[in-house]
Order: sequence, then structure tokens, then C-alpha cells
Amino acid sequence: MIAVERLRRRDAGPSVALFRHGFRPFFLFAGVWAVIAMLVWIAALHGAVLPDGPLPIARWHAHEMIAGFVGAAISGFVLTAVPNWTGRRGYAGGPLILLVALFLAARLVLLPGSPVPAPAAAAIALLPLPALLLTVLPALVKAGAPRLYGPPALILVFWGGDALMLAEAAGWTDDTFATGQLLSLNVALALVGLIGGRIVPSFTLNALRRAGLAPDSPPFPWIDRAGMLALGAVVLGDLVAPDSIAAGTIAAVAAVATLARLARWHGLATLGQPILWVLHLAYLLVPAALATKAAFLLAGASWAAAWLHLQAAGGIALMIMAVMTRATLGHTGRDLVAPPLAVAAYGLIPLAALARAFGGELMPYAAALAVAGTAWIAAFALYLIAFAPMLLAPRPDGKPG
Repeated sequence: MIAVERLRRRDAGPSVALFRHGFRPFFLFAGVWAVIAMLVWIAALHGAVLPDGPLPIARWHAHEMIAGFVGAAISGFVLTAVPNWTGRRGYAGGPLILLVALFLAARLVLLPGSPVPAPAAAAIALLPLPALLLTVLPALVKAGAPRLYGPPALILVFWGGDALMLAEAAGWTDDTFATGQLLSLNVALALVGLIGGRIVPSFTLNALRRAGLAPDSPPFPWIDRAGMLALGAVVLGDLVAPDSIAAGTIAAVAAVATLARLARWHGLATLGQPILWVLHLAYLLVPAALATKAAFLLAGASWAAAWLHLQAAGGIALMIMAVMTRATLGHTGRDLVAPPLAVAAYGLIPLAALARAFGGELMPYAAALAVAGTAWIAAFALYLIAFAPMLLAPRPDGKPG
């Protein structure tokens, strides 16, 4: 019996639980970086004198919220989803440690005060996502399912936005930072549409069926296709004609199309289950952000000027939180029931997004920033308190992962 137990433990993966599955280090880092990067930005806003680095502090904040926070969440998702899609074992051990090391190096070389010259820092910071895609590519090729290439293709375009941001900092291009920032955030929004469009209705219907409440859902695949095409059009429209009437029109159409998708997913039936309703709320923030963008670009509404923060800190960040909490519970062998701290975090992220996007219309701008920053930090601090122990400890059932 002792020999069998030793063999089971050996087969469970690396001795350090953090590197037993791809979601563990990256979901942990996403939460940690969400707090640290925001604290640094708030310190800068309140007059802290920070040393120069490869990026000016405002651009560092924007870049690290995208490439650092969103990039970590994307990495954890891909390393968890690809084994599920392809049937291969989860990524663990040496390859995972290498990816984490590259990601950490990217964050360090861009820090305020980093002595690394901007061109070298940019080159290092651009390594993690290509390395991630090369790691999962063999499994995708072996699976032979073309539909599986959609998320990696979008991630490659997301990385292209990162490259445009860092290329200006490195002196390789002129005036490409804003283009890259918008491209990456729009691709992240498209990933919310693609992945959310799969998991939100699926998880909802499965839960309702288990409860004996599954409603009839007539198939209207053209609604789903229209929603995804509209989000793709947002990416292309902002790339070709940002801040234009055309971009505003596309955003308005996309808002209607994505809301039509969401309306079919029985969100009201999930109100008693936070692990489900947070998915619906996160997806609802997608058309909300797009409609706000349309109001600004088409009507010049001053209250809608910060629409990009509603998109980034709202729909994207809340979907990240929803997926990280659910995946962590499921892949560590726990019941899919959001703990109270997670439920609080689900409410704090929309508060942060709304305060940042619209708070300046209701209170002094500095107060709005304070509310937004405090709510954001509190949300991810609560996430870390609840989920860091799960991510750092072996599965309680002793299974691999």
C-alpha cells in the first residue's frame, strides 16, 4: 500500500503544487499583479516620485494592466483549456516553469527604475506569449480540429497589439502605442465574446438541467455568428478608423448583437448562483461598454469619454475574475460554489469600472479615481485571500493537477 501511495504521488506531477497545472501560477500572478500594478499607479497619481523606466509611468500602467494582468489570465486559461480541448495531460513542471520565468522577466524589465535599455526590455517583454503559443501548438496540431485555432489566433493578434505598444517605446516605430493598446483591448473583448459565448450558455444550461429547470432554447446560430462577427468588426474598425463615425456605428451594431446573444442565455434563472450570474454580468458589460463607446463617438457625449475603462476594467476584468474563480474551484476538486469573498469581488469589479468610467460626472475626478482604485484593489485582494491557498496547495482529493 505504501508503494502504491508513493507511485500515485509521483504521478501527480511536480512536488511543488504551484507548478502542477498551468492555471495555478498564472491565475495567482494575475491577482497579485492586479493589486501591485494598481498600487504603483495610485502612488504615482498621489505624487510619489518613481524612477524612470523603459515606459513613462502612465504608459507602464496601461501596458501592465493589459500585457501583465490580462496576459497572465490569458496564459492560465490557454494552459488549462488546451488539455481539455485535446485530451492531453495538463502542462506542468519544467515547461510551465519556463513560461512563468519568461513572464516574470517581462514584468521586471519594464518596471519603473529598470536599468534595462528600452529596446532590450521590449524584446524580452515580447517573449512570453509566443512561447506560450509554441508550447500548446503541438497539441492543437495533433488534435486536428480547425475550430481550436480561433483563440490562439486571437491571442497572436493580442500580442501584436503589445508589440505595437512596445515598439514605440523601443524606438522601432512612431506613434503606435495608442493603436496597440486599443488593438489588444479589442482583441481581449473579442476573446470574452468567443469564450464567453461558449461557456456562459453551456454552464448555465448544465446547471439548470441539474436543477430540473432547463428551459427550452430554440437554436438560432445566426445570432451567435452575428455577435462574433460584430466583435471582429470592432477590432478591424478601430484599427482602420479609430475614433471615427464608422467606428462608433460598428460599436452600436456590436452592442445590439452581443446583447441579443446574451438575452437567450437565461441569465435571470441564475440569480441564486453567483458562480453563474457573474458570467452573465461580465458578458452584459460588453454591450454596455460598446453602447457607451457609440454614444461618445456618434453623439460626442462627454459622460461617455472613458468608455475604454468600462470595456477594460468592466467586461474584460470581470470575465477574467469569473473564469479564474470557476476554473480554480473545478480544477482543484472543489464544489462549484463561489465563496463569500469571491461574491464580494464580483460586485467590486463592476463598481471599480463604473466609478472609473462615469464617476467624474458625479463627484470630483480625484474622488472617482480613489473609489475605482480602492474597489479594484479590494476585489483582487479578496480573490487572493480566498483562492491563493487553493492555487498553492495540492488538490485535496490527491488527484493530479
